[in-house]
Amino acid sequence: MSKHEFEDAIPAGSIAAFFDIDNTIMRGASIFHLARGLFERKILTASDLANYAIAQGRFLMSGSENVTDMARITENALSFVAGRTIPEIKSLCEEIYDEIMADKVWPGTVQLAHSHRASGHQVWLVSAAPIELANVIAIKLGLTGAVATQSEVVDGIYTGKLKSAPMHGPQKAQAVHELAAEHGFDLAASFAYSDSSNDIPLLTAVGNPTAVNPDNGLRQYAEQHAWPIADFRRDHLVKRYALPVGATALALIGAGAGLALAATRRPAPEN
Repeated sequence: MSKHEFEDAIPAGSIAAFFDIDNTIMRGASIFHLARGLFERKILTASDLANYAIAQGRFLMSGSENVTDMARITENALSFVAGRTIPEIKSLCEEIYDEIMADKVWPGTVQLAHSHRASGHQVWLVSAAPIELANVIAIKLGLTGAVATQSEVVDGIYTGKLKSAPMHGPQKAQAVHELAAEHGFDLAASFAYSDSSNDIPLLTAVGNPTAVNPDNGLRQYAEQHAWPIADFRRDHLVKRYALPVGATALALIGAGAGLALAATRRPAPEN
């Protein structure tokens, strides 16, 4: 999509584009890439990483939209921040983005985002990822900003708890409406992009939704409603990164079980 295809009858400053991150901007789950980086720095243990992978896999397999479950899983994943300062976490996110995430962005989706910027639109990330990580991704990609899951901070120190519900499902749509009220966006003329049927509330909040690398549920919904579908996956990347939800969940559970086994295995005693 070129910038010339965007609505030109409405002032550009009143148009925004909202992008999900995981599997839309970036292959895979950004918070899991973050966890990998923390594991490599010995901030998370193999058991921590394994437990997170298993929890995420079970959540995907259940298909649950229960925000309480999502909050529990997210809070467990973010418990590593407890006792750390805001500059520490920002620095870690920047380092891990450069080392692990930079080569996992989808060039096609980033080009879409940059086309919006070139047209004078604001471009916001709207994600369940931690806000610190989402902000880093937005800065690195040259976007306007991000709204995402927020952790509780007291006196400049993270408590390890969530400040509010994860930015998931209906919460994303609410965040978009709040941004529109704050910045004067015309949502009927604005755009949204996501891969997940969980984000149908986000996509239906704007007049120009697009399914990007869609899961089966979103693809069906997009086809039924004549939404544009953009699929930037190549065959070999689909096999590696864009497995169906059930296969992804099983892969996460398997990876978690393997890490847990490795973490608990001890050398056999010498005779």
